Amino acid sequence: MHSHFLSHFFFFFLLVPLLCLLLLSFPHTVHCQCSKRPPVIFNFGDSNSDTGGLAAGLGFPINSPNGRIFFNRSTGRFSDGRLLIDLLCQSLNTSFVSPYLDFLGGSKFTNGANFAVAGSATLPKFVPFSLSIQLMQFLHYKARTLELVTTGAGNSINDEGFRNALYMIDIGQNDLSNSFSKNLTYAQVIKRIPSIITQIKNAINTLYNQGGRNFWIHNTGPFGCLPQKLSLVQNKDLDPYGCISSYNSAARVFNEGLRHLCIEMRSELKDAKVVYVDIYSIKYDLIANATKYGFSSPLMACCGFGGPPYNYNMKVTCGNPGSQACDDGSKFISWDGIHYTEAANTIIASKVLSTAYSTPRTTFDFFCSQLTI
Repeated sequence: MHSHFLSHFFFFFLLVPLLCLLLLSFPHTVHCQCSKRPPVIFNFGDSNSDTGGLAAGLGFPINSPNGRIFFNRSTGRFSDGRLLIDLLCQSLNTSFVSPYLDFLGGSKFTNGANFAVAGSATLPKFVPFSLSIQLMQFLHYKARTLELVTTGAGNSINDEGFRNALYMIDIGQNDLSNSFSKNLTYAQVIKRIPSIITQIKNAINTLYNQGGRNFWIHNTGPFGCLPQKLSLVQNKDLDPYGCISSYNSAARVFNEGLRHLCIEMRSELKDAKVVYVDIYSIKYDLIANATKYGFSSPLMACCGFGGPPYNYNMKVTCGNPGSQACDDGSKFISWDGIHYTEAANTIIASKVLSTAYSTPRTTFDFFCSQLTI
């Protein structure tokens, strides 16, 4: 009897962690109670959250094998499947947020709009599609939408919808990356960071003055670990995991400035909730502990040209003639040398949804009526 009890005890002891891991790996653990307040999301950013803006806005070709899993076709996303923002939307049981520029796609924008476009930065301010331009597009979109509401247009977002919406910002990586590409010294890149932070502060203030109260701010990832950077940079100063130390150091300085900005905004903006999400730590952990997560060659692109160690060639990028994709993207963190695979994004999403990387610790559905399972 005693041994029977012990066997059950150890079975339970082993089963609970296993169940926890399974739940953590599945990003659909929190849902909005959409019957009371359908989730509305507005996103501003770069290619990390571009769901088709570059393709729709400039006709930029993003060819197969992009989108080869889940969508089974290219959707303008730089990945083999879903992005982090897609997985976060799915956790709310809402549809993907459509690119603002995709009016030809017949998008209804009933659950918000995505203003993110690949290549975007905060500076210079007035070049397509900088953060300032994305904000101008939002202001135009909001004014036009509220006009439609007054004419009795059925499914348009009303003033309350804009007020209760979630405003996501994920930008800054290109500011840092472009600075290094222009051969600025590390000290010169660091000197630019306060100006980048100021642009993000201005964006938050603009959205707040428009009635926005719910903000979800992603910091920037360890871009010194991107196969693209590793293949292009000569005389690399590598850390123990093979990433460029100076690039990642600049990312951490930027992130610290962004974290302080969020603290400042919380005290300055009355009745606003500003959540800071540490994407850097999540992504760096994926690379540092790749085998634990089932990934091989964490610094090598699945889709590209050139083979090991990085499989990246600027003249033969993923989707262009001569490039080749690996058979199993689930074994790779990097999809095309710059962006992540759906497999990596799924783990990132589960960690974001865990609240462990959010300050303050906040469930992603905080902006709408909450129902947890």
